[in-house]
Amino acid sequence: MSDLTDESHPEGPYDSLSETPMPKLSNTELSRFIDFIEQFEEETESSLSMKQGYREMRMMLHLMRNHLAGRLTTPTSLADASGLSYGTAKRGIESIMARGLILSRPRTKSGKTVSLHPSSLMIEEWETYAHRIKALLGPLFGVDPASDSGRKIFHDPAATSQVISPPAVLSARLELKGGLRGLIHADPTFMAMHNLKQQLESIFGLAIHNSARSIDDLLEAVLNNGARAKSRYDLVACDLPWFGELASKGLLLPLDRFIRRDAYDLSDFHPVAVQSTQYAGRQYGIPLQTTPELLCYRKDILEEAQLEPPTTTEELIKAARRLHDPARGRYGIAWNAARGTPLGHTFSFLMAKFGQPILNLSRNERGYDFQHASGEELRPMFQSDAAYRACEYMLDILKYSPPNILSMAWYERAQSYATGEACMAYCYTLLAPLIEFDRKSPAWGKTGYLPHPIGNHGRVITPIGGYALAIPANLAEERIEDVWTALRHLTSANMSKLYILNGSLVTPRYSVSRDPEVTRLSPLIEIVDDMARKDILQAWPRPPVPGVTDVISIAGHEIFEVLDGRRSIKKALAMAQDRADRVMRDRGLY
Repeated sequence: MSDLTDESHPEGPYDSLSETPMPKLSNTELSRFIDFIEQFEEETESSLSMKQGYREMRMMLHLMRNHLAGRLTTPTSLADASGLSYGTAKRGIESIMARGLILSRPRTKSGKTVSLHPSSLMIEEWETYAHRIKALLGPLFGVDPASDSGRKIFHDPAATSQVISPPAVLSARLELKGGLRGLIHADPTFMAMHNLKQQLESIFGLAIHNSARSIDDLLEAVLNNGARAKSRYDLVACDLPWFGELASKGLLLPLDRFIRRDAYDLSDFHPVAVQSTQYAGRQYGIPLQTTPELLCYRKDILEEAQLEPPTTTEELIKAARRLHDPARGRYGIAWNAARGTPLGHTFSFLMAKFGQPILNLSRNERGYDFQHASGEELRPMFQSDAAYRACEYMLDILKYSPPNILSMAWYERAQSYATGEACMAYCYTLLAPLIEFDRKSPAWGKTGYLPHPIGNHGRVITPIGGYALAIPANLAEERIEDVWTALRHLTSANMSKLYILNGSLVTPRYSVSRDPEVTRLSPLIEIVDDMARKDILQAWPRPPVPGVTDVISIAGHEIFEVLDGRRSIKKALAMAQDRADRVMRDRGLY
């Protein structure tokens, strides 16, 4: 117990009790509470389709609670929860089912045993009910629902229509022998999916088995799986830049026929994410997350140093120099400098800062065209001015980086910033929960987010990353239909919101970004949504075309020698160009 409730440790002005205790509620408060109870009953009766009052309420509560927790509800367990005799409870359940509020789903092929679930109608009713009761609670506790705080805490009628409901169960369970098998990425979104495993299994009516891998291991696993006669996995998570590579090798199943047949609407997704999952005019994946790489900075530290948030590379170098104080355990900036893919990503994004993609893509009105790239447009650009400037910039910020910078990758740089070691960091929003959800972090509530600072010839852009779910081309034919159903639901707006409410901070959907229950969690949601609407999110810095993963890996190995002091910029770029040219030519790309 806290001191406020422990009588042996009275607090403040309440350290003594009067001989005549005051009534717990004043007449006005008691009158207000009676009014509330009356309205509460009216709202309950008008919002919920109940015919037997609290008897049905207990069953509905049990059913909704189990659905949200992913627990199984059977007719027997629901009857027990009602507190009624079995016969009376059975008639009550049948009455609720007849009104379309309960969905009965066979647990076995024979259909002799069933599970019970709230229908989408019941879920919708309970959401409406919750919002109406929250609106009643405002005046009861002295909060005006029309005020800004009232709208945020209790009820915003204008925003209610934007609230996305929790996902309902499928009307028919998926029939996949051995359960649904996924190959996923080890990040907060997929970890949220994993933590929701029990609920997802209830929704789909089967077991879910996921295998989580880091980025390079994941790509290797997808490639190895594609070489098998039959896929081990039903769904694979693919980094957006991989789609050109994997689709060109015939490793992913085209989804166009399913999209056309089901009139599946992709307009709610960020366009750049949809484009990144296409190859040669066909759709190969459905986005699960879009995660831009932003510049995170400590607002409090920059203000103390009287520095403006940097928007150019020159300003960033100056800010990093000013903030760098190793004696105090404080460093200017954290970034990906680890050998291989992490550094390769940094290099490709920094080239984009200076106005040039890592490949010789053609210009268009949105920047560069990666969707129709072929031939000479796929030639690596290591010997361009932008490549040289990117290396110079890395050497500049290397001086103001943490001492372990040459082993720092995605998680380490985010952690360096979140723990207060680094004052600034390039960071994917994928890992923003380390900052936004940890109240013990020195950066919590004190972080600003910006697009990448630009160099000469650059334009304001934010390089996009993220993952989409795809179906392996070698999946057994009899599994494809149910796997497509699972894919649709796992990438739905309802699910995307659920991931965010359970630890993720990224979504590829506009509707989820506008959900008031989502935007309340972090300002980052609206920042990214605004960037998507302004066309700042771009995929061309790391284009989803054949061979790009090899080019990025080559960059990350050759340029590491520059950072480690063993090779000149000119020599490293020449060697990278030679290696990349050989790889791309050997693949017949030009």
